[in-house]
Amino acid sequence: MATNLPFATLDTLDPKGKRILLRVDLNVPMKDGQVTDQTRIERVVPTIRELAEKGGRVILLSHFDRPKGQVVPAMSLKPIATALATALGRPVSFAHDCIGPETEAATRAMNDGDVLLLENTRFQPGEERNDAELSAALANLGDVYVNDAFSAAHRAHASTAGVATHLPSFGGRLMEAELQALYAALENPERPVGAIVGGAKISTKLQLLENLLDKVDMLAIGGAMANTFLAAQGLSVGKSLKEEDMLDTARLIMAQAKAKNCDLILPVDMVISEDFMAGAPTSTVPSNAIPDGWMALDVGPETVKLLNSKLAGLKTLVWNGPLGVFELPPFDEGTNAVAQEAGRLTKAGQLKTVAGGGDTVSALRHAGVLHDMTYVSTAGGAFLEWLEGKILPGLTAISTTLEKTLPI
Repeated sequence: MATNLPFATLDTLDPKGKRILLRVDLNVPMKDGQVTDQTRIERVVPTIRELAEKGGRVILLSHFDRPKGQVVPAMSLKPIATALATALGRPVSFAHDCIGPETEAATRAMNDGDVLLLENTRFQPGEERNDAELSAALANLGDVYVNDAFSAAHRAHASTAGVATHLPSFGGRLMEAELQALYAALENPERPVGAIVGGAKISTKLQLLENLLDKVDMLAIGGAMANTFLAAQGLSVGKSLKEEDMLDTARLIMAQAKAKNCDLILPVDMVISEDFMAGAPTSTVPSNAIPDGWMALDVGPETVKLLNSKLAGLKTLVWNGPLGVFELPPFDEGTNAVAQEAGRLTKAGQLKTVAGGGDTVSALRHAGVLHDMTYVSTAGGAFLEWLEGKILPGLTAISTTLEKTLPI
């Protein structure tokens, strides 16, 4: 299963009796002290359970929010210990700091199979600086280090990178699954491979678009970003969101796509409105006929047909970003329709779909197809940086071969 991955997996670790320092990502949405989205917790449960059931003493490290090196009680991981214990079906103890004498004593008092969650690593000023002393203090708590937080792998922090220099290091099951999926999507994909990239701004997706042009056979552009491409072709986009200063860049990307024989797809029709609000009156027009004072808020039915016909010819699809303002019905219809078709093809075994980054997870959940995709990454920034072809410090730290396999 774990062929060609740049790190040792749990297949090669006997955890029994060992203190396992396990970096997870429990930076979950919270409201009034309650976890509102369990996805990230559910994703790390298999690794925690496997290590605990095999007799490992599992010590969990995670950050939460951005306390900037200060102790901010509202950003404590304590409430998450309760949610984690419920998901895990076993007790989870909590330590009020991630280093120090009390925490060391708590780790030494553990029995085989125990799970202990340490307090927010970002309460330590040295965490985000990848401070050598903090890294050593964290390493002192464990016998081995396992990183199961691909979503934090783009950060060179003490708990994601520094600590790995002190201990035998492994990738957890979620890390393994994320990388398997990404390798299958872009390293060694079944072709033809396509990408759908949505979102508001070319400026935030520029490196990603340039990297994908080298990797994919088809690139479909949606979201407000498409308005900038249409404007770059000399079309009027009314009062739609667009980036005036990126028109030349958009033209360059279109020229690069042509030179690289990459089929670049832009919307052929748009759902437009005069007001940016749910339930606003709408009209559907060709992309070259958006009137002044109106804004494009979703792709139209002809674009959906075009995209769905393109999906039928693909073997692999990478999806990042919605096609329209899916949070405001009816401007969710384009994203929903294409996502449902991608889900249908995936379930039928005709397409391998890897999706992730920012709003993508919410958009696919909204479309009812979150569980139909081959793999949905919860990683956000790390997923995007991987798509951009960047080297991820959290991966390099647990790897011996990474220089050879990255950037993609």
